[in-house]
Amino acid sequence: MAYCDLLIGIKELKEHLHDPQWRVVDCRFELTQPHKGFADYLDGHVPGAVYAHLDRDLAAPVTAQSGRHPLPDAAAFANTLGNWGISRQTQVVVYDQGGGAIAARLWWMLRWMGHRDVRLLDGGFDAWLREGFPLESEPPQVEPAIFEGEPDDSMVVTTDEIASALDSGSSLTLVDARDPVRFAGAAEPIDPVAGHIPAAKNFPFIRSLNDDGSWRSGEELKKAWAGILRSAAGGGDRGSWAAMCGSGVTACHLALSAELAGLPAPRLYAGSWSEWIRSPDRPIAAGAAPEPGPDAEGC
Repeated sequence: MAYCDLLIGIKELKEHLHDPQWRVVDCRFELTQPHKGFADYLDGHVPGAVYAHLDRDLAAPVTAQSGRHPLPDAAAFANTLGNWGISRQTQVVVYDQGGGAIAARLWWMLRWMGHRDVRLLDGGFDAWLREGFPLESEPPQVEPAIFEGEPDDSMVVTTDEIASALDSGSSLTLVDARDPVRFAGAAEPIDPVAGHIPAAKNFPFIRSLNDDGSWRSGEELKKAWAGILRSAAGGGDRGSWAAMCGSGVTACHLALSAELAGLPAPRLYAGSWSEWIRSPDRPIAAGAAPEPGPDAEGC
């Protein structure tokens, strides 16, 4: 897909606020304060936007075997989409506070369910505020719709597949979106075990963004990704690489970043680090990632 089919600017969104075929979804959320996102939404949101709660709407309950944000049951998620007034004919726009760290999860999940008409708001709510565009505080009255879709399991890689790939020495490339300190195992503020999966590469999701939370250009992203995927089998086709993070949320940001760079989308390791460490028998590595190559200079 073209760069402009994946992102949308605030001015273009403003022109479509009253379009009945469009639905805006506010995904603001803070891991350490799970109720804050909805409170912020009630303080003010893009007019007509409904609210998606990461833990309740975009994830299933945590189990003893899962990571912190397992994918929800597909039928339950389709029902949630319908309750938001989203059908297969709806153009969806998703946003969070800024760069899309949370909103990208919904962007990816809609595509997982077969819905391609979804775009992420470039710069997010912060950009909307800076421009002084209108806000609403009341949730909209939404007419429910019927969302019909099936999940594409080929977009997901499982813990068992990754463990088998490590055991067999296959060329599956894992790219981890966490910050370098967490990846290296120098600190772990969220999960009980620090480190990373052996042979994984580190591409912190913020490398895809400018300082103001807007996305880098497609050419800049292509350069940033070049050094990461140079060694991937098949040049980075979907079967050769997968994105991960702490719990399968910012990994979706990497999937969007890759597509903006013109790369084939990775599969998602939905369980990610928080699922990998559920078993003490799975190998763990520590240490800093290699410095980015010359193709990634400045990114």
